[in-house]
Amino acid sequence: MASVTVSLPHDAAQVAALLDLPEIKQLIADLDETRWTGRPGYPVRTMVGAVLIKAVYALPTWTRTARLIAEHAALREVIGGAPSHWACYRFTAKLRLHEAMLTACIARVLASLHDANPEMGQTVAIDGSDMPAYANGHKHVGNKNGPLREKFADPDAGWGHRSSISTRKGGAYYGYKLHAVVDAATELPLAWTVRAANEPEQGEVAGLLDTLAGRGFAPRVVVMDKGYDGEPMYETCESRGIRPVIALKETAAVKAGEHKPPSCEHGEWTFAGADAKRGATKWRCPAGECPPKSMWIKASRLHPLIPHGTERWKSLYKKRTSVERGFGRLKTDYALVPLRVRRLPRVTLHGSLTILAQLASALLLTRDT
Repeated sequence: MASVTVSLPHDAAQVAALLDLPEIKQLIADLDETRWTGRPGYPVRTMVGAVLIKAVYALPTWTRTARLIAEHAALREVIGGAPSHWACYRFTAKLRLHEAMLTACIARVLASLHDANPEMGQTVAIDGSDMPAYANGHKHVGNKNGPLREKFADPDAGWGHRSSISTRKGGAYYGYKLHAVVDAATELPLAWTVRAANEPEQGEVAGLLDTLAGRGFAPRVVVMDKGYDGEPMYETCESRGIRPVIALKETAAVKAGEHKPPSCEHGEWTFAGADAKRGATKWRCPAGECPPKSMWIKASRLHPLIPHGTERWKSLYKKRTSVERGFGRLKTDYALVPLRVRRLPRVTLHGSLTILAQLASALLLTRDT
């Protein structure tokens, strides 16, 4: 399978190839069946083409997308028209109404990617990424001493926290968060959801893993940062037959060293394997002289089946950065941000259309080789 971590150069030929994918053609056919016999509008293929153009050219607004198409003869020829930005807004409303058809299209694209790479989804990483709202979320009008704001431009958004990146300071922001499961090898999103920024990340994990399973993926390992550390997360993963690799928070038990391997006068005991059925890890005395020479430790947050500090744990945890690169590619190459829509249903649709364009572009790479 060709590498899918590098974006395709955007041009009219790429848009034409995306529209010719059988998975996209099926979406067009499904949407065509919903058309009624009223005033004729732009063909569905034209509107789907506009959606793809917006993402692959990384355009933040429909106004700029419509203007580009109107000025680009090759793009007009490929999609068969030059829709206005109002037509694009009406089409996104239609997509929200027929969300199941879009979801089915995404599932078909992912299934084709999985067929091309059967190992896809075996090791995944989960994280959330900030999507600042197209609105002012301050509670006070003017300044902190001003009157309380009674009306918000985007009431569905919430206040969250994000880390510093490059020259951008970390801290509070008002908006949404994209929670995603990303394949560690290809850095492609396999399941995702959009929530207000103030909603907890841990609450999304079970749903994401279930969506992943429903799409035919069977992950063996899931990697998460310390923001997900907690006994319920280990139970959520282990109950689905998935080994969690999660960085530990500096809790009192960790500070006391309770997460470390057992030790004796001969030194720290060595890891001797894990038994998923027993739900425990085995440890041996380094000298083999202690009675007993080995012992089992029940699996828990402090002693998971892939123990903290082992070479395998370290190797797997390094793959957590794949989700960060995946988010960066969505934001930089496909205009996931800045948001120019408001309310959760519109933001969710924007995220799904952006990811569909990325997945379809990756599928093109697999079929060009």
